[in-house]
Amino acid sequence: MHITVVSPDVYEKHFGLLRQMHRLRAEVFGSSMGWDVIITDGEQRDQYDDFGPTYILAFDDDRRVAGCARLLPASGPTMLADTFSELPADTSFTAHSGMVESSRFCVDTAFEVGKGGGQLHPTTLAMFAGIIEWSMATGYKEVVTATDLRFERILKRAGWPMRRLGEPASISNTMAVSGSLPAVRESFERVRPANYLSDIAGNGSPLVRSAA
Repeated sequence: MHITVVSPDVYEKHFGLLRQMHRLRAEVFGSSMGWDVIITDGEQRDQYDDFGPTYILAFDDDRRVAGCARLLPASGPTMLADTFSELPADTSFTAHSGMVESSRFCVDTAFEVGKGGGQLHPTTLAMFAGIIEWSMATGYKEVVTATDLRFERILKRAGWPMRRLGEPASISNTMAVSGSLPAVRESFERVRPANYLSDIAGNGSPLVRSAA
């Protein structure tokens, strides 16, 4: 599985991958999880896709997208501040220039053939590693997100535990919680699966070159 970064300046170049990403989001968040999301022509999009986010994508040798995440500066607009504003938050929480929000993280379970032994699938781990690697390469030290309790447990199992920013709350049909994750080398080394491949180093990141 290969990790690539799609920033606003290369949206057109990677149009096909982005279309696959939006379809994957529709399948996971709409069909599988039953969340109240906007789906048009089989693709899940919302207003935060209009703010020039950077996307982290995982794809296989046939360029089939197996995982995705959307990254935006935590200074806003963000889902954490605007869509999930009802989540209880620590009064000391303040967005800063070294903080990025991750949202719409998902992995295609159809690619999880061969998963066994209770281990997390390499695609999930590769996505975590890609988010950390890109964050470090671009000067971010902290990743914040709003997620559900199931995904909070996955992060802990992966060795990238989330520090809660407040207590969980019921939103729609799930128990949601906001949290912060460190974007540091130690976390990258813990979550990075064997044979991890990304093109982030080619965009100026020293992380994988020194860790290879």
